[in-house]
Amino acid sequence: MQWKTRKREVACLVTDGERKVSEVGRDLDIHSNIIHRWKREYLEDIENAFPGKGRMKPEAEERRKLKRSLADVTEERDILKKRWSSFQDTLDEISVH
Repeated sequence: MQWKTRKREVACLVTDGERKVSEVGRDLDIHSNIIHRWKREYLEDIENAFPGKGRMKPEAEERRKLKRSLADVTEERDILKKRWSSFQDTLDEISVH
């Protein structure tokens, strides 16, 4: 069974009140603190809880893309600034002669 599915099932068991956290923890040999965390994560975002290894929640993925885009634009700006400065220096040299 995948961890995503297992986490979701455990969270549902304790969220629906079918079983107590301590009981589920004992039966599955999972510490109750972990089950409480899974329950909290599940209740915070039922649709996107436990996105899986290497996957991000949609908001986190969008934030990652925006940061990457900002980094690209910043790099392009810096390159243009350097070229503009170099161009200005060249113009200054031409106008002096």
